[in-house]
Amino acid sequence: MHTPVTIIGAGLGGLTLARVLHVHGVPAAVYEAEASPAARSQGGMLDIHDYNGQLALEAAGLMDEFQSIVLEGRQALRVFAMDGTVLFERGDDGTGGRPEALRGDLRRMLIDSLPEGTVRWGYRAVGARTLEDGRHEVAFEDGRTVVADLLVGADGAWSRVRPLLTDAVPEYSGTSIVETYLYDADTRHPGVAKTVGGGSMFGNGAEQGMGINAHRETGDTLHAYIELGKPLDWFDPIDFTDADAAKARIAAEFDDWAPELTALITESDIAPIHRPAYALPFGTRWARVPGATLLGDAAHLALANGEGANLAMLDGAELGKSLAAHPGDVEAALVEYEQAMFVRGETPIDEELLMESVFGEELPPSLLGLFEERNS
Repeated sequence: MHTPVTIIGAGLGGLTLARVLHVHGVPAAVYEAEASPAARSQGGMLDIHDYNGQLALEAAGLMDEFQSIVLEGRQALRVFAMDGTVLFERGDDGTGGRPEALRGDLRRMLIDSLPEGTVRWGYRAVGARTLEDGRHEVAFEDGRTVVADLLVGADGAWSRVRPLLTDAVPEYSGTSIVETYLYDADTRHPGVAKTVGGGSMFGNGAEQGMGINAHRETGDTLHAYIELGKPLDWFDPIDFTDADAAKARIAAEFDDWAPELTALITESDIAPIHRPAYALPFGTRWARVPGATLLGDAAHLALANGEGANLAMLDGAELGKSLAAHPGDVEAALVEYEQAMFVRGETPIDEELLMESVFGEELPPSLLGLFEERNS
Protein backbone atom coordinates (compact mmCIF):
# COMPACT_ATOMS: atom_id res chain seq x y z
CA MET A 1 0.00 0.00 0.00
CA HIS A 2 1.30 3.46 -0.91
CA THR A 3 1.82 5.62 2.14
CA PRO A 4 1.92 9.31 1.25
CA VAL A 5 3.45 10.28 4.61
CA THR A 6 6.74 8.79 5.84
CA ILE A 7 7.51 9.48 9.51
CA ILE A 8 10.95 8.84 10.98
CA GLY A 9 10.68 8.15 14.71
CA ALA A 10 8.01 6.41 16.79
CA GLY A 11 8.10 8.76 19.73
CA LEU A 12 4.98 10.45 21.03
CA GLY A 13 5.01 13.17 18.36
CA GLY A 14 5.45 10.87 15.38
CA LEU A 15 2.85 8.43 16.66
CA THR A 16 0.35 11.22 17.33
CA LEU A 17 0.81 12.41 13.75
CA ALA A 18 0.24 8.88 12.42
CA ARG A 19 -2.88 8.50 14.56
CA VAL A 20 -4.43 11.83 13.51
CA LEU A 21 -3.73 11.00 9.87
CA HIS A 22 -5.38 7.60 10.39
CA VAL A 23 -8.45 9.30 11.90
CA HIS A 24 -8.70 11.32 8.68
CA GLY A 25 -8.13 8.33 6.41
CA VAL A 26 -4.56 9.23 5.38
CA PRO A 27 -2.11 6.27 5.44
CA ALA A 28 1.33 6.74 6.99
CA ALA A 29 4.40 4.63 7.67
CA VAL A 30 6.49 5.14 10.80
CA TYR A 31 10.12 3.97 10.78
CA GLU A 32 11.62 3.42 14.22
CA ALA A 33 15.19 2.56 15.24
CA GLU A 34 14.19 0.36 18.17
CA ALA A 35 13.67 -3.32 17.46
CA SER A 36 10.27 -3.55 19.17
CA PRO A 37 7.93 -1.53 21.40
CA ALA A 38 9.54 -3.18 24.44
CA ALA A 39 13.17 -2.68 23.36
CA ARG A 40 13.92 -0.26 26.20
CA SER A 41 12.37 1.61 29.09
CA GLN A 42 10.49 4.66 27.82
CA GLY A 43 11.31 6.97 30.72
CA GLY A 44 9.20 8.19 33.59
CA MET A 45 6.03 10.11 34.25
CA LEU A 46 4.56 12.79 32.03
CA ASP A 47 1.95 15.35 33.01
CA ILE A 48 -0.30 15.89 30.00
CA HIS A 49 -1.53 19.47 29.98
CA ASP A 50 -5.02 20.64 29.16
CA TYR A 51 -3.65 23.46 26.96
CA ASN A 52 -1.50 21.35 24.60
CA GLY A 53 -1.03 17.61 25.15
CA GLN A 54 -4.69 16.94 25.85
CA LEU A 55 -5.69 18.94 22.77
CA ALA A 56 -3.54 16.55 20.74
CA LEU A 57 -5.19 13.53 22.32
CA GLU A 58 -8.62 14.98 21.56
CA ALA A 59 -7.62 15.40 17.91
CA ALA A 60 -6.46 11.79 17.96
CA GLY A 61 -9.77 10.61 19.44
CA LEU A 62 -8.00 9.00 22.40
CA MET A 63 -9.17 10.88 25.48
CA ASP A 64 -11.10 7.91 26.88
CA GLU A 65 -8.11 5.63 26.38
CA PHE A 66 -5.90 8.26 28.01
CA GLN A 67 -8.12 8.48 31.07
CA SER A 68 -7.71 4.72 31.52
CA ILE A 69 -3.92 5.02 31.92
CA VAL A 70 -3.86 8.10 34.16
CA LEU A 71 -2.31 7.30 37.53
CA GLU A 72 -4.61 8.57 40.25
CA GLY A 73 -3.18 10.81 42.93
CA ARG A 74 -0.06 11.79 41.00
CA GLN A 75 -1.03 15.47 40.68
CA ALA A 76 -0.26 15.79 44.38
CA LEU A 77 2.63 18.22 44.79
CA ARG A 78 5.13 19.19 47.46
CA VAL A 79 7.70 21.98 47.12
CA PHE A 80 10.67 22.28 49.49
CA ALA A 81 13.30 24.85 50.24
CA MET A 82 16.82 23.44 50.38
CA ASP A 83 16.67 23.31 54.19
CA GLY A 84 13.67 20.98 54.05
CA THR A 85 11.03 23.61 54.76
CA VAL A 86 7.75 22.79 53.00
CA LEU A 87 6.88 25.82 50.88
CA PHE A 88 3.79 24.40 49.24
CA GLU A 89 1.69 21.27 49.48
CA ARG A 90 -1.37 20.21 47.52
CA GLY A 91 -3.26 16.95 47.29
CA ASP A 92 -4.82 15.50 44.15
CA ASP A 93 -8.60 15.77 44.10
CA GLY A 94 -8.81 14.80 40.43
CA THR A 95 -9.70 18.29 39.18
CA GLY A 96 -6.23 19.48 38.08
CA GLY A 97 -5.35 20.11 34.46
CA ARG A 98 -2.12 18.07 34.40
CA PRO A 99 -2.99 14.36 34.85
CA GLU A 100 0.05 12.07 35.00
CA ALA A 101 0.73 8.91 33.02
CA LEU A 102 3.78 6.83 32.28
CA ARG A 103 5.46 7.70 28.99
CA GLY A 104 5.58 4.00 28.11
CA ASP A 105 1.82 3.64 28.62
CA LEU A 106 1.16 6.69 26.42
CA ARG A 107 3.36 5.30 23.68
CA ARG A 108 1.70 1.88 23.88
CA MET A 109 -1.74 3.49 23.70
CA LEU A 110 -0.77 5.35 20.52
CA ILE A 111 0.80 2.26 18.92
CA ASP A 112 -2.30 0.19 19.68
CA SER A 113 -4.49 2.84 18.03
CA LEU A 114 -2.74 2.41 14.66
CA PRO A 115 -3.38 -0.21 11.98
CA GLU A 116 -1.08 -3.20 12.27
CA GLY A 117 2.12 -2.65 10.33
CA THR A 118 2.05 1.14 10.52
CA VAL A 119 5.20 1.15 12.66
CA ARG A 120 8.20 -0.55 11.03
CA TRP A 121 10.62 -1.58 13.79
CA GLY A 122 14.39 -1.91 13.51
CA TYR A 123 14.96 0.93 11.03
CA ARG A 124 17.75 3.11 12.41
CA ALA A 125 18.10 6.16 10.17
CA VAL A 126 21.65 7.31 9.45
CA GLY A 127 21.00 10.07 6.91
CA ALA A 128 18.64 11.62 4.38
CA ARG A 129 19.10 13.24 1.00
CA THR A 130 16.99 15.00 -1.62
CA LEU A 131 16.63 13.19 -4.94
CA GLU A 132 16.58 14.77 -8.40
CA ASP A 133 12.80 14.41 -8.62
CA GLY A 134 12.37 16.41 -5.39
CA ARG A 135 11.49 13.46 -3.20
CA HIS A 136 13.65 12.47 -0.23
CA GLU A 137 15.49 9.25 0.48
CA VAL A 138 16.25 8.04 3.99
CA ALA A 139 19.13 5.60 4.51
CA PHE A 140 19.10 3.12 7.38
CA GLU A 141 21.97 1.54 9.27
CA ASP A 142 21.53 -1.88 7.67
CA GLY A 143 21.70 -0.49 4.14
CA ARG A 144 17.99 -0.33 3.43
CA THR A 145 16.47 2.88 2.08
CA VAL A 146 13.01 4.38 1.70
CA VAL A 147 11.91 7.13 -0.68
CA ALA A 148 9.32 9.55 0.68
CA ASP A 149 6.84 11.81 -1.09
CA LEU A 150 6.42 13.63 2.25
CA LEU A 151 9.11 13.09 4.87
CA VAL A 152 8.55 14.05 8.51
CA GLY A 153 11.47 14.04 10.92
CA ALA A 154 10.08 13.06 14.31
CA ASP A 155 13.41 11.55 15.33
CA GLY A 156 14.31 13.66 18.31
CA ALA A 157 17.27 15.72 19.43
CA TRP A 158 19.81 14.17 17.06
CA SER A 159 17.49 14.01 14.07
CA ARG A 160 18.91 12.56 10.86
CA VAL A 161 16.23 14.37 8.87
CA ARG A 162 16.95 17.85 10.26
CA PRO A 163 20.03 18.50 8.03
CA LEU A 164 17.71 18.51 5.00
CA LEU A 165 16.14 21.68 6.36
CA THR A 166 18.66 23.48 8.56
CA ASP A 167 22.28 23.44 9.70
CA ALA A 168 21.21 24.04 13.32
CA VAL A 169 22.56 21.50 15.81
CA PRO A 170 21.87 21.05 19.53
CA GLU A 171 24.25 22.72 21.95
CA TYR A 172 24.97 21.83 25.57
CA SER A 173 22.89 24.07 27.79
CA GLY A 174 25.24 24.22 30.74
CA THR A 175 22.92 22.05 32.83
CA SER A 176 22.78 18.30 33.30
CA ILE A 177 20.23 16.01 34.88
CA VAL A 178 21.32 13.05 36.97
CA GLU A 179 18.61 10.41 37.41
CA THR A 180 18.21 8.04 40.33
CA TYR A 181 15.61 5.41 41.26
CA LEU A 182 14.45 4.16 44.64
CA TYR A 183 12.43 0.94 44.50
CA ASP A 184 9.91 -0.38 47.04
CA ALA A 185 10.29 2.99 48.65
CA ASP A 186 7.45 2.71 51.17
CA THR A 187 9.15 -0.25 52.83
CA ARG A 188 12.83 0.13 51.92
CA HIS A 189 13.09 3.94 51.92
CA PRO A 190 10.18 5.09 54.11
CA GLY A 191 11.71 8.44 55.04
CA VAL A 192 12.24 9.45 51.41
CA ALA A 193 8.81 8.12 50.43
CA LYS A 194 7.22 10.33 53.08
CA THR A 195 9.16 13.35 51.83
CA VAL A 196 8.11 12.87 48.21
CA GLY A 197 4.49 12.10 49.05
CA GLY A 198 2.00 10.63 46.62
CA GLY A 199 2.86 12.64 43.52
CA SER A 200 5.68 15.02 42.61
CA MET A 201 8.22 16.87 44.70
CA PHE A 202 10.41 19.84 43.84
CA GLY A 203 13.40 20.89 45.93
CA ASN A 204 14.73 24.30 45.04
CA GLY A 205 17.82 26.17 46.10
CA ALA A 206 18.42 29.90 45.72
CA GLU A 207 21.05 29.18 43.05
CA GLN A 208 19.99 28.68 39.44
CA GLY A 209 20.84 25.28 38.03
CA MET A 210 20.54 23.35 41.29
CA GLY A 211 17.53 21.27 42.17
CA ILE A 212 16.35 17.92 43.51
CA ASN A 213 13.05 16.83 42.00
CA ALA A 214 11.21 13.52 42.12
CA HIS A 215 7.94 11.81 41.40
CA ARG A 216 6.23 8.61 42.38
CA GLU A 217 5.74 6.20 39.51
CA THR A 218 3.70 3.00 39.57
CA GLY A 219 3.62 1.24 42.89
CA ASP A 220 6.15 2.77 45.24
CA THR A 221 8.98 3.53 42.83
CA LEU A 222 10.52 6.98 43.24
CA HIS A 223 12.23 8.50 40.21
CA ALA A 224 14.44 11.50 40.95
CA TYR A 225 15.97 14.15 38.70
CA ILE A 226 18.97 15.97 40.14
CA GLU A 227 19.67 19.25 38.36
CA LEU A 228 23.29 20.41 38.19
CA GLY A 229 24.46 23.54 36.42
CA LYS A 230 27.95 22.32 35.51
CA PRO A 231 30.06 22.27 32.33
CA LEU A 232 30.24 18.91 30.60
CA ASP A 233 33.87 18.33 31.51
CA TRP A 234 32.97 18.61 35.21
CA PHE A 235 31.35 15.18 34.89
CA ASP A 236 34.29 13.54 33.11
CA PRO A 237 36.13 12.34 36.26
CA ILE A 238 32.98 10.71 37.67
CA ASP A 239 32.73 6.97 37.07
CA PHE A 240 28.98 6.48 36.74
CA THR A 241 29.47 2.69 36.72
CA ASP A 242 30.68 2.95 40.34
CA ALA A 243 27.35 3.54 42.04
CA ASP A 244 28.64 4.46 45.50
CA ALA A 245 31.36 6.81 44.27
CA ALA A 246 29.04 8.52 41.80
CA LYS A 247 26.30 9.00 44.40
CA ALA A 248 28.80 10.44 46.87
CA ARG A 249 30.23 12.88 44.32
CA ILE A 250 26.82 14.16 43.21
CA ALA A 251 25.53 14.39 46.78
CA ALA A 252 28.61 16.42 47.78
CA GLU A 253 27.29 19.30 45.64
CA PHE A 254 24.23 19.39 47.90
CA ASP A 255 25.99 19.12 51.26
CA ASP A 256 24.12 22.15 52.60
CA TRP A 257 20.73 20.69 51.67
CA ALA A 258 18.46 18.80 54.07
CA PRO A 259 19.31 15.08 54.33
CA GLU A 260 15.71 14.07 53.60
CA LEU A 261 16.18 15.65 50.16
CA THR A 262 19.70 14.41 49.43
CA ALA A 263 18.56 10.89 50.34
CA LEU A 264 17.08 10.80 46.83
CA ILE A 265 20.73 10.68 45.72
CA THR A 266 22.45 8.69 48.45
CA GLU A 267 19.78 5.97 48.77
CA SER A 268 19.42 5.35 45.02
CA ASP A 269 19.07 1.67 44.15
CA ILE A 270 20.86 2.19 40.83
CA ALA A 271 24.03 3.93 39.75
CA PRO A 272 23.15 7.55 38.90
CA ILE A 273 22.50 8.17 35.20
CA HIS A 274 24.02 11.32 33.68
CA ARG A 275 21.85 13.02 31.04
CA PRO A 276 23.35 16.25 29.63
CA ALA A 277 20.69 18.75 28.58
CA TYR A 278 21.03 20.00 25.01
CA ALA A 279 18.95 22.57 23.16
CA LEU A 280 18.66 23.96 19.65
CA PRO A 281 19.40 27.67 19.27
CA PHE A 282 16.31 29.62 20.26
CA GLY A 283 14.20 30.62 17.29
CA THR A 284 15.53 27.94 14.94
CA ARG A 285 13.62 28.23 11.65
CA TRP A 286 14.22 27.14 8.08
CA ALA A 287 13.13 28.08 4.59
CA ARG A 288 10.36 25.91 3.18
CA VAL A 289 11.83 22.67 1.78
CA PRO A 290 9.28 20.94 -0.47
CA GLY A 291 8.17 17.57 0.81
CA ALA A 292 9.90 17.64 4.22
CA THR A 293 9.32 18.99 7.72
CA LEU A 294 10.11 18.35 11.38
CA LEU A 295 8.22 18.08 14.64
CA GLY A 296 8.93 17.86 18.35
CA ASP A 297 12.56 17.86 19.52
CA ALA A 298 13.77 17.50 15.94
CA ALA A 299 12.29 20.96 15.30
CA HIS A 300 12.62 22.84 18.58
CA LEU A 301 14.64 20.93 21.18
CA ALA A 302 14.57 22.98 24.39
CA LEU A 303 15.53 22.60 28.03
CA ALA A 304 13.27 20.33 30.04
CA ASN A 305 10.36 22.39 31.32
CA GLY A 306 7.52 19.88 31.31
CA GLU A 307 6.37 20.98 27.87
CA GLY A 308 8.50 18.92 25.47
CA ALA A 309 6.35 15.82 25.13
CA ASN A 310 3.18 17.89 25.16
CA LEU A 311 4.45 20.13 22.36
CA ALA A 312 5.64 17.16 20.30
CA MET A 313 2.17 15.63 20.50
CA LEU A 314 0.56 18.95 19.63
CA ASP A 315 2.94 19.34 16.67
CA GLY A 316 1.93 15.90 15.44
CA ALA A 317 -1.77 16.62 15.82
CA GLU A 318 -1.57 20.03 14.15
CA LEU A 319 0.46 18.69 11.23
CA GLY A 320 -1.98 15.84 10.78
CA LYS A 321 -4.95 18.21 10.79
CA SER A 322 -3.25 20.54 8.29
CA LEU A 323 -2.49 17.70 5.89
CA ALA A 324 -6.08 16.43 6.15
CA ALA A 325 -7.42 19.94 5.55
CA HIS A 326 -5.38 20.41 2.35
CA PRO A 327 -5.83 17.21 0.33
CA GLY A 328 -3.75 17.41 -2.80
CA ASP A 329 -1.78 20.47 -1.62
CA VAL A 330 0.94 19.25 0.71
CA GLU A 331 2.93 22.47 0.48
CA ALA A 332 -0.01 24.57 1.65
CA ALA A 333 -0.40 22.23 4.60
CA LEU A 334 3.30 22.42 5.48
CA VAL A 335 3.37 26.22 5.26
CA GLU A 336 0.35 26.43 7.56
CA TYR A 337 1.82 23.95 10.02
CA GLU A 338 5.37 25.34 10.11
CA GLN A 339 4.39 28.97 10.55
CA ALA A 340 2.19 28.09 13.53
CA MET A 341 4.82 25.71 14.94
CA PHE A 342 7.60 28.32 14.67
CA VAL A 343 5.50 30.84 16.57
CA ARG A 344 4.57 28.23 19.17
CA GLY A 345 8.21 27.36 19.73
CA GLU A 346 9.27 30.99 20.08
CA THR A 347 6.45 32.09 22.36
CA PRO A 348 7.46 32.06 26.03
CA ILE A 349 5.24 29.99 28.27
CA ASP A 350 2.65 32.26 29.86
CA GLU A 351 4.07 32.37 33.39
CA GLU A 352 0.74 33.20 34.97
CA LEU A 353 -0.97 30.33 33.15
CA LEU A 354 1.88 27.99 34.10
CA MET A 355 1.83 28.98 37.76
CA GLU A 356 -1.95 28.62 37.93
CA SER A 357 -1.78 25.26 36.17
CA VAL A 358 0.81 23.94 38.64
CA PHE A 359 -0.11 25.64 41.91
CA GLY A 360 -3.71 26.78 41.56
CA GLU A 361 -5.06 30.28 41.61
CA GLU A 362 -2.95 31.69 44.44
CA LEU A 363 0.82 31.32 44.51
CA PRO A 364 2.06 31.31 48.14
CA PRO A 365 4.31 34.30 48.98
CA SER A 366 7.09 31.91 50.06
CA LEU A 367 7.18 30.39 46.58
CA LEU A 368 6.82 33.71 44.81
CA GLY A 369 9.86 35.03 46.65
CA LEU A 370 11.89 31.95 45.79
CA PHE A 371 11.07 32.20 42.07
CA GLU A 372 11.89 35.91 42.04
CA GLU A 373 15.22 35.25 43.77
CA ARG A 374 16.18 32.46 41.35
CA ASN A 375 15.24 34.50 38.30
CA SER A 376 16.89 37.75 39.36
